[in-house]
Amino acid sequence: MPEIRFLVSTEGRDDWDGSTDRPFATPKAAQKAVRAVTAGMTGDVIVTFSTGVHHLAEPLVFDDALGDSGSNGFRVIYQAEGYGTPEQAKVELSGGREITGWTEGDDGVWTAPIGDLAPRRLTVDGRPAARAARAEGLPGNVTKTATGYVTDSAEPQSWPDPSGLEFVYPGVYPWSEARLAVTAITGDAGSTTITLAQPAFDHAKSLYDSKWYGAGGDGTWDGLAAPSVLENNVAFLTGPGTFAVSRTDRDGHVLHYRPRPGEEVGRSGVIAPVLETLISGRHVHDIVLRGFTFADAAWSGPTRTGGYLHYHGNARYERGEFQKIDLGADVGYVHVPAEPVQLPANVDLTSACRVTLEGNHFTRLGAGALLIEAGTDIDIRANVFDEISGSGIAVHSATRVSIEDNLVHHVGTEYRGSPAVLVVESEETTVAHNEIHDVPHNGIVITGGEKAKATQVISNLVERSMGKLMDGGGIYLSAPQGSSFASGALVRGNVIRDVLTSYNFGLYADYGAAWITVLGNIVCRADTPIVLQVGPPMENVAFVGNFWDVRPDGYETPPETVIVAGNTVLPKESFDEAGRAHPAGADILARAGRRGLER
Repeated sequence: MPEIRFLVSTEGRDDWDGSTDRPFATPKAAQKAVRAVTAGMTGDVIVTFSTGVHHLAEPLVFDDALGDSGSNGFRVIYQAEGYGTPEQAKVELSGGREITGWTEGDDGVWTAPIGDLAPRRLTVDGRPAARAARAEGLPGNVTKTATGYVTDSAEPQSWPDPSGLEFVYPGVYPWSEARLAVTAITGDAGSTTITLAQPAFDHAKSLYDSKWYGAGGDGTWDGLAAPSVLENNVAFLTGPGTFAVSRTDRDGHVLHYRPRPGEEVGRSGVIAPVLETLISGRHVHDIVLRGFTFADAAWSGPTRTGGYLHYHGNARYERGEFQKIDLGADVGYVHVPAEPVQLPANVDLTSACRVTLEGNHFTRLGAGALLIEAGTDIDIRANVFDEISGSGIAVHSATRVSIEDNLVHHVGTEYRGSPAVLVVESEETTVAHNEIHDVPHNGIVITGGEKAKATQVISNLVERSMGKLMDGGGIYLSAPQGSSFASGALVRGNVIRDVLTSYNFGLYADYGAAWITVLGNIVCRADTPIVLQVGPPMENVAFVGNFWDVRPDGYETPPETVIVAGNTVLPKESFDEAGRAHPAGADILARAGRRGLER
């Protein structure tokens, strides 16, 4: 069957025909040409991009109603030229804008006017720059008040433009990190008053109202007692490769940047993210996106709402009531959002079907990277996710989504409770042969519910998870995953190494987890490989044939319907060597992680 081919090149023109000799200049022009031919497809439509950076003026939106889907059993394929070969073109779809008009200051800090932009991320010569921060928290003796804080230090009064300042609370709950905006700093020689944005601060006090009675404590817990980290102020621009945005200029905001050694500001490319969506799809089907770099996108949620009130995973509070969760008389209680709002993604597909994302690079993104909402038969394969403010891959209420052979690392750089891979109430999802490393909280999260069943988490390699927050694990599952072991979740052949912060569980079945088979996994260097007593209690969970470096508490007396059998404890001091020497352990190790790679 004949194919139809179009070419896109940064050296092309949009009034050309998209042929090899007369390529289009922009993705939008190619999309218009595709829409004109999809109704009568007799072969695949292939849009090829030559090497170059395409700065998107607006999101690239795929809509079935406008003719973006494949038809008659054929696909629309957008790809880098030479995809899958050593000569594959480097094609970037960017939501950023280059910053110009730089002026060097006497202190080595460069400034540039940026109008109404207020970037939370910055890229300099392809490398992320860090938001200027003070890691010591507020100076002096700090007291929380109804509207913010009072300290006996006058130092904060010297910090310019307090309206751009943001307070960060790692561990506001052990598994959560909150962010709150400052609106004013006032005071005199003996005292400073700091006022936080409302209603965000009042909402935070309601959300993080809790008691903990562990280890004989009196239940006192106040995660908002004082911020641990302060971000985005010119006063904190002490280290190279850091930036801050001030808002005092009458003509707009000003970007301040202290360069790294060797960087020549003005000649070095400085990119601020602008677009909050790069790619969006609605009801689209039979589309392939492969070989692209999706880069430099923003998310303004914390600026818009006065903060980021994180609860768990990608869930945060923005509206509605609060629900009190009683964890038991000897444990305490917490509050959760009654109407949780999920973190968005810079690439999102809703109600899509038969879509493949393969061999792409998601990087320097200010929200989550990729979100699949209510999709069916989606293939997410062999992509790389890094330098993402939120999660790497999120799947909600979907059916038959395959997440395989991806590399996810250094995600959750700003919203640190974000998992590398999150699957929420989805059916027949496969998470297999992925590699995840250096993430601030959970590696893989599978949350159950009425729709959840038949999820498979197979042969993933998860290393150095839980780098910042606590109470999680390399792989985390919660709530029922089906209605029987036959329809439940299978967690098999995964390798989880080096779960870093305290109070963690390498492979964590939590919060009423049920109908889960945990078979033939390797877990080492966690606080404990699994936990058997959770609230609400787990039911109908089987831990069989696993390898770990310490016997879990309660191993001999698990809950009534929990099976713990045939597991092997290998010596902690020589665990890796012993695992390789064991026939079953060697097989698990050989299969875990991305396929087709020499190790």
